[in-house]
Amino acid sequence: MDSSDRERTKLNPPTGIPHNLPYSGVIKFVGRSETLSTLHQKLQERERVAICAIAGMGGIGKTELALQYSLYHQQQSTYPGGICWLQAGKIDLGTQIVNFARIKLDLQPPDDWDLEKQVSYCWRHWREGEVLVILDDVGDYQAIESYLPPAELRFKVLVTTRRQSLGEFEQLNLEVLSEEESLELLVSFVKEKRIEREINEAQQLCRDLGYLPLGLELVGRYLKRKQDLSLAQMRQRLGLEHRSLQKRSPDMTAKRGVAAAFELSWQELDESAQELGCLLSIFALAPIPWGLVEQCLSEVDEEDLEDVRDEALLDLSLLERLGEGSYQLHQLIREFFSGKLEQLVEANQLKGRFCQVMVVEAQNIPDEPTQRDIAEATPIIPHLAEAATVHKNWLEDEDLIKPFVGLGRFYEGQGAYLPAVEWREECCLEARTRLGNEHPDVATSINYLAYLYKLQGRYDEAEPLYLQALALLKKLFGHKHPNVAISISYLAGLYCSQGRYDEAELLYLQALALLRKLLGNEHPDIATSIHNLAYLYNSQGRYEEAEPLHLQALELRKKLLGNEHPD
Repeated sequence: MDSSDRERTKLNPPTGIPHNLPYSGVIKFVGRSETLSTLHQKLQERERVAICAIAGMGGIGKTELALQYSLYHQQQSTYPGGICWLQAGKIDLGTQIVNFARIKLDLQPPDDWDLEKQVSYCWRHWREGEVLVILDDVGDYQAIESYLPPAELRFKVLVTTRRQSLGEFEQLNLEVLSEEESLELLVSFVKEKRIEREINEAQQLCRDLGYLPLGLELVGRYLKRKQDLSLAQMRQRLGLEHRSLQKRSPDMTAKRGVAAAFELSWQELDESAQELGCLLSIFALAPIPWGLVEQCLSEVDEEDLEDVRDEALLDLSLLERLGEGSYQLHQLIREFFSGKLEQLVEANQLKGRFCQVMVVEAQNIPDEPTQRDIAEATPIIPHLAEAATVHKNWLEDEDLIKPFVGLGRFYEGQGAYLPAVEWREECCLEARTRLGNEHPDVATSINYLAYLYKLQGRYDEAEPLYLQALALLKKLFGHKHPNVAISISYLAGLYCSQGRYDEAELLYLQALALLRKLLGNEHPDIATSIHNLAYLYNSQGRYEEAEPLHLQALELRKKLLGNEHPD
């Protein structure tokens, strides 16, 4: 595939092949023709299932190579069964696979199945023909193993990774560009005469950057903007700022070359652009919904913020636009901005704002999310996880468990119980560590974990947790408190699920009586408590007793919440 073929791919994309390929913003893709041919040969292996890993250092162009290969073969209709692009290590892979199958293939796995069963259903019912599945930026084989497609020759799997030994795959190690290819890449940004005029300096500049595509592109874009800057002056700036670039260690040169290129762009940013770049580095290494950035900087005029983004970060190739309202930092740029963040006086303030926004987003995830709720929350989840882990020290005490609760709801609502349990358990641990063993949020986190165990049928593990939470709430608030009554209802719900109806009924009645005494007869919690009792009677076949209670709860909710409330 030559460059003209690749350019036609961008101009005339075919229709009919289901795909979710991201946008490629390269002006000219150079130096990888033989590698692309080798990659195709490996993926067209007929003797065994083809899984090929593109490996190499950060900034080497692994993702771009995979994307260019995919775009070309989308044009050629090589994979009529579809091209599925998955971001490893971000949102759960199973969620991405199911979303692709629903949107692109019109498959509808049963909603009441857990996530692994839904993924298996999608693979079994996938569109006919050869299929290309790309897993981008894989760091751990175990994280993808259970989501790989079945061992059928029609499925071709392409992995990009920094690791040299990820798994038993066909591996394609991506090397830096040659000097000739590096100069060709520079010429795509800077006029050829300008390079020819200082060819020796251009060759040395490529060496200074370690022939790394990312560094070459950034410097090329910088030179394009600086028409009067000679290549000798460019090299002098690089050398003055980062003398370590002169070290020729192949393991270190490229990384430092990139840092030096970033530093050049950083010096061109005004204070507001620098602050924005630093704020973006607080987000996870994932697509960033721009609305979240606006919330973090709510005091800044929206149009002014867009100008900083478009005219500074995007213009200097420090930020990538993925699609409408979605942006992302390259990993190495993010690391660079993160280092600059720690030098800012406002660093703690920015981290605090980020966490406040994530708390609000976490609270927007309902207890029982619909498919629409899941779809809306999906782009936020990596950033919510970042707040709950990397930046947890900037969460206020009263907000500490909220990101964990939101993450638990997101995965629990899809039947993805393994990650849900991990977040619920981590929530309990963090609450105890920060707040101590005797705090209302500790009881809340315990109740959430118990509920998840109940959903999984792990009743023996759920019951002691419910009892523990109830005892803690009684100790903190006394026996006559709404939180105690609600916790009693949770325990009753467990007994109902186990068929321990007599015990459940006593507890439901006790909770209802306590809530009426504390809240009166007209309160949403009263309606919920009456509904719980009605559900118990219904489960026992005591329909004549259940019906009036259902009606009573319904009328009370209409009175309190109106006729158009979800409850």
